[in-house]
Amino acid sequence: MTLRMKLLVVPCAALSFAGGVALATSPTKPAPATEPLPKHAVPASKDGNLVLGLCDGETTLEVEGVKEGQKLTREQALRASAKLMSDWRQKNPDANWDDVPAPVLAQAAPPGAKKSPSPAPQPNPGSRPAGNDVRQGGVGAQTGASAVPQQQKANVQTGHTYGAYSERDEQIWAESTQAFVKEGHRVFHDAEAVGGTVGVSCDMCHPDAANTHPETYPKYQVQLGRVALLRDMINWCIENPSRGKPLADGDPRMRAMEAYIYAQRKGTKLEYGKH
Repeated sequence: MTLRMKLLVVPCAALSFAGGVALATSPTKPAPATEPLPKHAVPASKDGNLVLGLCDGETTLEVEGVKEGQKLTREQALRASAKLMSDWRQKNPDANWDDVPAPVLAQAAPPGAKKSPSPAPQPNPGSRPAGNDVRQGGVGAQTGASAVPQQQKANVQTGHTYGAYSERDEQIWAESTQAFVKEGHRVFHDAEAVGGTVGVSCDMCHPDAANTHPETYPKYQVQLGRVALLRDMINWCIENPSRGKPLADGDPRMRAMEAYIYAQRKGTKLEYGKH
């Protein structure tokens, strides 16, 4: 190798090394921000009155006597929502509106609820668990795993934690789930809790979560101009009819409302994409 070649190789190698270090230490690109939902631009009132928009993204109503920036009472909001829905029905006489479902919360106790039994004593290692302590479908490490398949006379795998539970466990889980649904019911019916600023709550247009059809999501939602999840449509309604700020996916209010809306459609066939 000639002296000239050696002189060229050294700086090239240095540049290559520096470039590699820069690539290795350069910060990763941030994840793209979630695209904001479109807004329902309601027309301005010439008298400065409050103008409400329906969740269809088209129907609006001017509330006389209530100025922009003021909050409706619940009675005023109910009347305004009823008028908005009446206007929508007149414009869409052939629309398939799903009437009010039977409220799930009318079931005061979870299905099959029983008085919680006293905790069963823990079995000794290698002992056979009591008959009521294990449900079919698998066993956990603390329930006499080796004895369960023989006791049940069934071909089940051992060590499956989701299969080893008692009636007391079922009761606790059912009550916890029902409490979660009940919290969603509260938020759904409370304009303040949902973060609204005009006094409109979700139930005013969707009593008992009527016509929300959670079983049809994901689906293309015209108001949003894209495929949406149920939570996207919840946020659309929060931002537009309720004039609030969208909730994060992990917000306890969002999760509770989703639970409540799904609970109201218990037993309905899943048909994603249906309109």
